[in-house]
Amino acid sequence: MLTLRVWLPLGVVGITLTLLADPAITPKDRFTPRQRNYWAFQPVQTPAIPKASKPAWVRNPVDAFILSKLEEKQLTPSPETDKATLLRRVSLDLIGLPPTPEELQAFLADQSSGAYEKVVDRLLASPRYGERWGRHWLDLARYADSDGFKADHTRLNIWHYRDYVIQSFNEDKPYNRFVREQIAGDEIWPDSLSAKIATAFNRHYPEEYNAQNLRARRQEILNDITDTTSAVFLGMTFGCAKCHDHKFDPILQEDYYKLQAFFANVSAVDDLTLLQGSRLAEYQKKRAVWEEQTKSIRDQMAALLEPARKKLYHSRFIAYAPDVQAAVEKPAAQRSPLEQWMVHRTEPFLTLVDEKEWDKTLKGDDKKRYEQLAEELKKFAPLDPGELPVSPYMTELGHDAPSTSTLAVGNVEKPLKEVEPGFLTILNAAVPKIERPAGIDSTGRRTVLANWLVDPANPLTARVMVNRLWQHHFGKGIVGTPSDFGVMGTRPSNPELLDWLSAEFVRSGWSMKHMHRLMVTSSTYRQSSEFRQDAAAIDDSDRYLWRFPRQRLDAEVIRDSALYLTGNLNFKMGGPGVYAELPDGMPAPRGGWDTEKDPGERNRRSVYIFVRRNSRYPMLEVFDLAGTQETCPRRDVTTIAPQALSLLNSKLSREWSEALAGRVIHDAGPQFPAELDRAYALAYSRRPDAQEKDIAFTFLARQLKLLAERHAAGEKISQVPDLPAGLDALQAAALVDFCQALINSNEFVYSN
Repeated sequence: MLTLRVWLPLGVVGITLTLLADPAITPKDRFTPRQRNYWAFQPVQTPAIPKASKPAWVRNPVDAFILSKLEEKQLTPSPETDKATLLRRVSLDLIGLPPTPEELQAFLADQSSGAYEKVVDRLLASPRYGERWGRHWLDLARYADSDGFKADHTRLNIWHYRDYVIQSFNEDKPYNRFVREQIAGDEIWPDSLSAKIATAFNRHYPEEYNAQNLRARRQEILNDITDTTSAVFLGMTFGCAKCHDHKFDPILQEDYYKLQAFFANVSAVDDLTLLQGSRLAEYQKKRAVWEEQTKSIRDQMAALLEPARKKLYHSRFIAYAPDVQAAVEKPAAQRSPLEQWMVHRTEPFLTLVDEKEWDKTLKGDDKKRYEQLAEELKKFAPLDPGELPVSPYMTELGHDAPSTSTLAVGNVEKPLKEVEPGFLTILNAAVPKIERPAGIDSTGRRTVLANWLVDPANPLTARVMVNRLWQHHFGKGIVGTPSDFGVMGTRPSNPELLDWLSAEFVRSGWSMKHMHRLMVTSSTYRQSSEFRQDAAAIDDSDRYLWRFPRQRLDAEVIRDSALYLTGNLNFKMGGPGVYAELPDGMPAPRGGWDTEKDPGERNRRSVYIFVRRNSRYPMLEVFDLAGTQETCPRRDVTTIAPQALSLLNSKLSREWSEALAGRVIHDAGPQFPAELDRAYALAYSRRPDAQEKDIAFTFLARQLKLLAERHAAGEKISQVPDLPAGLDALQAAALVDFCQALINSNEFVYSN
C-alpha cells in the first residue's frame, strides 16, 4: 500500500490518497501475470491449419485460417474478382505500376491453371519490385536526403542507403540478414561495403549539424535511434519509457536505456570509401600524380586563405561549450569515450572548407594572386581523378563506450542509474557476453543486439515484419497498429494466422518474396472488392476480409502510373536523388532545389526524387507522402481538395494528359472508338462498357464544339506532342481533355 499526501494550490486543503499496489508485483517480479501472459510476448507457435469446409476455395494455408475466422463470425468470402481487375491489383501492389494492355491481353488469353502464378513470379523477379517495396522500408527508416532543422542541409551521398534497400529487396535478401546488416553490418561483415552502407539505417535521424550543445545533441540522436529500432523491429513503443516506466506496456525505464546502451558508442561517418582492391589502387595512383604536380600551387592557395581559415575556425570553436573545447584541445590518448565522440562530431564543422566562399575574403594583390593560381590549377584538370566516391554509414569510435544511465524526465543533465546493454526485461532473455570484434575498433555491442533481434526465439521480430507485409497487401495489418503491438495497440484479428505466417517466414529462410507469393496467390487476395450489405452488417470494417479492401494508391504509385501510361517513365535505377520540376510560382526550398534540366531525369520513378526533409515534393506531399521526422509505419489516407486540384489544374497533370492523348493516337489511330478502347486499356486495364462509351462520345462532341469556339476567339488550345500530319488538332485537344478526366477519376487512383 502506498500513501500520498497531495496539497492543492494555496495550501487550502490536503487530501490523502491511498493506492493499492497489485499484490502480484514483488521486488523480484515487477510484472503482473496479465502482463507476462500478454499475447505479443508469447513464443511464436505453429498452429494447426484449420480443416476447410470449402476445400475448393482454399488455395493455401492463408485461406484456411481466413475461412475459419469468417465462419466463426458467420461470414462467407466474396466471389473471385475478374482477371483484368486481379492483374491490375497485383501489378500495382508488387511493382507499383499498372499492367500494359499487352500484358493484360496475354494474361486473359492464358487459360492454364498456373497463369496467375506465372504473373506473380514475373512481377517478383522485376527490378521494379525492389523500387516499390523498398519505398515501404524507407518509410520505416525515416529516409531523407537532407538534415532537417532550420538549414535543412543536403546529406551528401545518403542515397547509397536507398539503393542498398532496393537491391536487397530485389535480391530477396533474407530478412534476418537484412536486419543484422542495418544494426551491425560494420561489425559482423567489416569487409563488405554493402553491409557497412546498410548501417545508415540509423543515420537518418534529423540533425542540426552545427548544434553547439553536444551532450544534448548526442542524447537526441540516441533517443531517435532507440525509438526507431524498437518500433521498426520489435513493434513496441519504447519511447514512452524515456522518462519513466511505460504507463501501459511492461517496458521499464531501464529497458529503454538498456536498449540505448547498445548504441552508446556509435557515430556517423560520411566518408566510407566505395572503391576497393585494384580500383582503389588505380585511383590512389592517379591522385598521387595529381597531388605531386599541383602541390606547389595548392600550398600557395592555402597560404593565402590561411588567415581566413584560422578566423573561421576560432569563431566556430569558441561557440562550443567549455567541456567541448577542453575535449578538442586534449591529446587524443587522454580523451574519454564521450570526449572522443564530441571531438568526432565537431571535426566536420570546425574544418568545413568552402573555398568559393573563402576566396571572397581576399582583397587586392592577394585576390589577384589567388585567381592566377586557380587558373594554373585548372591546367592539371586532366590528371585529376576527381573526388573519391564515398557513402555515409554508422560505426563506432573505439573499443570502449561511454556509460549509459537512466535520465530523470529524459534530461541528459540529470542521470540517475547507470545501466548496461540489455533486452526487454519481461522477455527474460539473458544478454550473452559481449566480445570486441577482432581487427576493428568497435565494442561488439550491436552484434549482440542484431543477433537477438532475429533469433527465432524472439517473439516479436518475425510477427512484426509479416504483419507489415500483410498490411501493404490488404490495407490493414492483422495487427492494425503495425509499430505498436502493446496494450494500446489493436489486438490481432486472426492471431492463429499471424503466428502461422511468422513461423512460415522463419521456416522459409526469412524470404520476403516467399511471403508475398503466399499472400497474393491466396483466394483471400483474389476476392472481389464489391460491397455486400449482409457482410457489412456483421463486420463493417472488413476486419476479417470477407472482401478485398479497396485501397487508395500511394503518392508515388499515382505519379509513376501516370508517367508510365504516357510512355514517359524513365526506368533508370539508382544514383543521387533527382530534382523534379516544382509547380510554377513555388520558390526553391531552403537547402536548394536545382531542377533537372533533362526532362528524362525529371521523369525518374518517384522513389528517386530528392527527399528534402522540410520541403517534400508537392505532388507527392499532397497525396500523403510519408513523414521523415520519425519512422512512418502507416501512411495517412486523406481526401482533400488540393489532391483534386493537383490532378485537375497543375501543369504536370496537363503534360501527362497531352502525352497520354499522343500515345493513344499513335497506338490506335485517329478513330474515336479505337482511341477510347486504348485509353481505357492504358488507364484502367479494361475496356469501356456501352454506357461509358456513350458518355465519352457525348463528352468529346461537346468538348470539340467548345474548343472550336475558343479557338475561333483566339484562345490557345492544348497541343498533342508529335501529332501526325493530317490529324485534326481540335479533335486531338478534345482527347487531351478526356485523358485528363481519366487520370482524375477514382478508378485511376484506387486499386480495386
